[in-house]
Formats: sequence, C-alpha cells, structure tokens
Amino acid sequence: MRYLPLTDTDRSAMLGVIGAKNIDDLFVDVPETARLSGPIEGLPMHASEMAVERHFSALARQNMAAGHHPFFLGAGAYKHHVPASVDHIIQRGEFLTAYTPYQPEIAQGTLQMLFEFQTQVARLFGCDVANASMYDGSTACWEAISMAGRVTKRSKAVLSSGLHPHYVSVAGTMARFTGDTLLSAQPEMTAQGDADRLLAAIDGDTSCVVVQYPDILGRIEDMSAIAAKAHEYGALLIAVVTEPVALGAIKSPGEMGADIVVGEGQSIGVGLQFGGPYVGLFACKQKFVRQMPGRLCGETVDAEGKRGFVLTLSTREQHIRREKATSNICTNSGLCALAFSVHMTLLGEKGLRDLATLNHGLAVQTADRLAQIDGVEVINKSFFNEFTVKLNKPSRDIVRDLADRKILGGVSLGRLYPGEAALENGLLIAVTELATEEGIEALAQNLEELLA
Repeated sequence: MRYLPLTDTDRSAMLGVIGAKNIDDLFVDVPETARLSGPIEGLPMHASEMAVERHFSALARQNMAAGHHPFFLGAGAYKHHVPASVDHIIQRGEFLTAYTPYQPEIAQGTLQMLFEFQTQVARLFGCDVANASMYDGSTACWEAISMAGRVTKRSKAVLSSGLHPHYVSVAGTMARFTGDTLLSAQPEMTAQGDADRLLAAIDGDTSCVVVQYPDILGRIEDMSAIAAKAHEYGALLIAVVTEPVALGAIKSPGEMGADIVVGEGQSIGVGLQFGGPYVGLFACKQKFVRQMPGRLCGETVDAEGKRGFVLTLSTREQHIRREKATSNICTNSGLCALAFSVHMTLLGEKGLRDLATLNHGLAVQTADRLAQIDGVEVINKSFFNEFTVKLNKPSRDIVRDLADRKILGGVSLGRLYPGEAALENGLLIAVTELATEEGIEALAQNLEELLA
C-alpha cells in the first residue's frame, strides 16, 4: 500500500511557493523523449518473487565479474584485495547500523573509530588534521575548492589538466551556483604534466590550485614549486589523491606544501561496488581547521579522568550554523570509513609499504611487457600502479574487443574525454596486487593480435 500523506491542496501550495504550475514543470530539464507517459512496454505489471529472482539472476549473469577475468581497470576506482576480517568486523551490529552520533555520550565506539580514522588519514596525507570522512572523492574535491574560497576570499580556482574529468565535472556543476570561476584544460598524452601552465595561471585573484597526485594519466610530479608560487600569491594548493595506496611508496602531498589534501578512500577496505558507495577523504593544515567541512571527532577525558571521545567540530547546516555552515553535507560515509580504518589497521605502516611495493612492481612488469608490442607506446616516465599507453588504433574499440575476449583491459581516454581526437588512442591501465602473470600475458598477447 502506498503512503501518500499529502493532499492535492498540499501539493498545490508547495508548487505555488516554488513558482511551478504543475508537477511536470519540475521535469522540464528532462527531454520529453526520455519521459514515461505510462507503464514500460513489455514489462509485466506483476510477477511472483521467484520469477523476479530468476529474471534478475539471468540479467546479472550477463555481467563480467571483476574477479573472474584479467582486470586492469582503474581511473579512480581500483580492485584491491580486501581481507575477510574487514567484512566480518563492519557487519557487527554496533557498527553496521551506526549513523551519526547525535548523542556522543552513548556513541563512544563510533566516535573512537572515527577518531582513529582521522588520525590515519592525516598521517597518510601528511597533514595536521582530517575530518570524519566525506561522501566520495569528487565531492570532497569541490568542498576543498569551496573551502579555499572561504579562506582566501577569492573565487578563481586553477585546475590541473591531470585532474580526473569526473571531478572537474562535479566542481563545474557546483560552481554554477556559487559563481566560482574554474580554469581547466584537457590533458596531453606526454610524459610531463602541466606544471608550467599552472604556474603561469597563478595570480592575485587565485583562491587555489588543484593538482591530482598521481594524475589521471598516472604521472607523478613534485608539487613543491606550485605550492611555493601559490603561497607567494596568497593562494592554497589542493592535492587530490584517487589511489591512496600510492602513498605507501611516494612522498605525501603535505610534505610538498599542500594546504588541503582530499581523495577517494575506496582503494583501502572498500570494494568496487558498481561505483559506490565510496568514502571521501579530507585533510588540511591546522590553521584552516575551522573552515574544514564535515565533522571532526576529538579525544578528551571525562569527569573521572577516563579517556573519551566527542564531536569537536560540526559546523554544518543541520546543527547550529545554518547559512554560515562550512558545508551542507549532512553525514559522513561511516560504514565505508570503518572499512577503510579496519583495513588500514590490519596493514599497518609496513603492510601499506609492502602493498604499495607489490603494486608498483607488477605495474612496471606490465608496462615493460606492453612496451614490446608494435603499436603500443608507454607515455609515462614515472607512475605508481597506473600508466597510460598510446595505441595505433582507437582505444574504445580495443577495450570492447578485449572485453569480448574476457579481458577488462583498461579505461579508454576516448571514454573519459569524448570528442577529443588527440586522446582517442589513449588507454589507461591499472595493475594492482591482484594481477597475475597469466593475466598480464593474456592482456599482452591479445593486444598484439588486435593491434596487428
């Protein structure tokens, strides 16, 4: 039975307040050809539970499961091994149903976990302080740009061409409503990034410079010079990390002068999950902490001197700040943050370094093998576990052909940057610890045949 508490009078009143004549006015941005005027043709009006299960199981079997075939997809979502103990712990009742600790005194376990999570993220990113997580990496990136605007009282952000195009798109969507100016560009398939362009663009109106590390093509570059010039002009450097495992092998962004470091935490403890839910990471220098969005958990002692945890900062619109809130994000990705923290705890510092070394070694092995193939050019001089190759044919066609051969061979730049002819032959290949000798060789041999 449908529960529809609003009357026609209620609906008319709400439409009048927002200036809409009818319900259809709310969908004017949806093309008429995409709107339904009745039931979906060919779909039965009802079916038994067993029939529905059989139908959807048949549909699911058409998918290529990531763990069943050689897998080299990346571009911001990575397939790593997640220990079974992570899933076991996060499914404990006290964690699985935990939401936001509105009454901290009875949510000590959740607060302690978030405190430990913040500590791990701050140390990983080389920053002073981290918050209790965000929705995902792309929204964390925008929140960082917005925060830089509050700190500097400026509204021009300079975005590296190596920033993930989906992150650029999210920032562009939000900037439409805030009036911020975003200076972005498409990447070029070269071994170097666009540091010279970024340095030239920094001026007295710049609020921040946003650099991905490693970038969308897998390139790793020192951000120190960009940080220095940004600071010279009173701007902030924002570093974006989509593959946090990389920080087990390369210098942290904070060590290179980044003021705010954000990223996607999916690689640690969280599966691919069809693209989400994921967990956004956000850290910054101590002096900017009061402009940091989201929530911050802190450690204290109670009246008896016992260790305890509290919500230290929570300047969001649901609480006391209203229009002065630093963010309208209403919660954090608590369960995914827990998975991240559990996996990170199991790894420890040595384990993370060992995992990063294994990733990099397998990626180098793959790049060396592919470089032997006619029609394949590896463009990177440096990379972690993801690199870009230039093929002698459009990469989207090759990716489809590889999928027909049961190999998920990478992400085509033609898909990430549709219509960009200079990038259509680019293929982004990610290699994690789950890659096998057989899988690497299968990718190489099939590429040889398809590019011949």
